[in-house]
Parts: sequence; C-alpha cells; structure tokens
Amino acid sequence: MITTMTIGNKIAGARKKMNISQAQLAQRLFLSSQAVGKWERGESMPDIITFNRLAEILGVDLNYFSESSRPAATEMAPEEPLVNQPVELPSGKQKKKTGWDMSRWNWVGADFSGLKNLHEKFSSSNMQRCLFVGSDMSGLLLKGNHVAGCDFSGSNISSSHIKNSHLANNLFNDCSLNETEFSGSHMHGCDFSGADLTGAVVKSGAFMKNTMENAVLNRTSFIASQITDTVFIGSLEDCCFENCSFTRVTFQDSTLMNTFFKNRSLKGIRFIECQADRMTYEFLKNGKADLTGITLLIP
Repeated sequence: MITTMTIGNKIAGARKKMNISQAQLAQRLFLSSQAVGKWERGESMPDIITFNRLAEILGVDLNYFSESSRPAATEMAPEEPLVNQPVELPSGKQKKKTGWDMSRWNWVGADFSGLKNLHEKFSSSNMQRCLFVGSDMSGLLLKGNHVAGCDFSGSNISSSHIKNSHLANNLFNDCSLNETEFSGSHMHGCDFSGADLTGAVVKSGAFMKNTMENAVLNRTSFIASQITDTVFIGSLEDCCFENCSFTRVTFQDSTLMNTFFKNRSLKGIRFIECQADRMTYEFLKNGKADLTGITLLIP
C-alpha cells in the first residue's frame, strides 16, 4: 500500500541523491520549503501536476513513487558513463563514436570547455561551478536542472530548450542563445552581457537580478514572467513583453523599436536616457508607464 510517508521518503531520498536542499527543490517548483518538508514528513502529498515536475527535477519516472519501483536513476551507476562506444563498420574496422550521457549526475567543478554535440545529455543534473567555455551546446535540452556558478562564456546554446530549471549566478557572456526557450525556469544573478538572444523566449518563469548589458535583443519574447531588479542596457527591436510583472526594472541608454508591452501595469519600470519609436511609446503610455527618461524618435 502506498502511503504519504512512503512517497515522502522517496522524495527525500531522490532529493538527497541530487544533493539539493529542501529550499532549493522548493524554489525550482516555485513552492515554499515548508510544502516540501510536509511531503517528506508524510503530512501531505503533491498533486499530479507537481508529481510530473518532481519527476523531471529529481531525474526519475513517475513509477519511482510507487512502492514496487526500482531505485531512482540517480541511485544507479550508469552502465558505461562517458565512454567511447565502438561501432562496427562494413569494412570490419572499428570506429570510435563519442557516447556522452551526463544526465542525472552531480557535477561540481568539472571543466567541459570546448566540448561539441552535447545536445540532450545534461538533463536532471546538479551542476555547480562547472566550465563550458566555448562549447557547442546547440540543440541542448536541460530539464529539471540546478545550474549554479557555471561559466558558459562564448558557447553556442542556440535552438535549445531549458525547462523547469534553476539557473543562479551563471556567466552567459557573448553566448549565442538564438531561438532558445527558457520555460518554467528561475534565472537569478546571471550575466548575459553581449549574449545574442535573437528569437529567444523567456516564458512562465522568474528573471531576477540578471545583467543584460549590450545583449542582442531582437525578436526576443518575455511571456508571463516575473522580471525583477534587472537593468536592460542596449537596443531592443521587435521584442515582446506580454503579461509579465515588473519590479524595479530599468531600461538605460536603450533604443526601443517596435517593442510590444501588453501588461496591465508598467509602473515597475523606469527609463534612463532612452529612445523609443511611436509604436513602442504608445504601448508604454497605454500601460501607464512613467515616460520620463524617454525621447520619442521622430521618423
């Protein structure tokens, strides 16, 4: 029989294998640490939607939460981690093929700089103070990751999907993030200076205390996100801020062209030495933004 205590023990076991605290797990679920504590003590149980998110973050499938399940993926050593798998060729010769799969691992202080073709190989991992400088991570899928203090400077992370992850104090300087989607993720204290976010989407998450100096924002969308304590410095063109909440957000030395703001209130934004075209200006005016600090561009 499955009990709340059984499920609580399983949540606690998988969390500890991921080497994250109750508070860190709660933050990635956008819940309170008290809620996680109640689950682990058997006092309450997550709903089905939260179970799905828990499974992604902890690197397990939903069967793990039943009594008959096998141990969490993080409890099992991979059969052949980080190996070169031989591939049989018609000629009978052996060619080595890189078989990277670093998902569901705890990585601290690792140096992956310059690696290529990482793609979907880092999901459900805890990564702290790792180096990915100059790496090709295009098409990457990160699901349920905790990434803190890592350096992705100069990397190609274009056309990637970063989902339900917690990103804290990471460097994305001069990265290519073209067409990359951040969904359901919490980004805090990250530096995107000089990064190319053309066509990128930040959706249904938190964007807090990030550095956005001279990032390329072209067709970049922020949708249903909490934007807090962030300064945008540089040009924005064909961008979108839709149903976002703004708290202490600043646009400084910025030129805003054809940028769409669809929000009930834009009072949490201030502008310093900015310019805007007529379309953007009217969007801001309709949202009752303080237009002090904006000069209207005359065609």
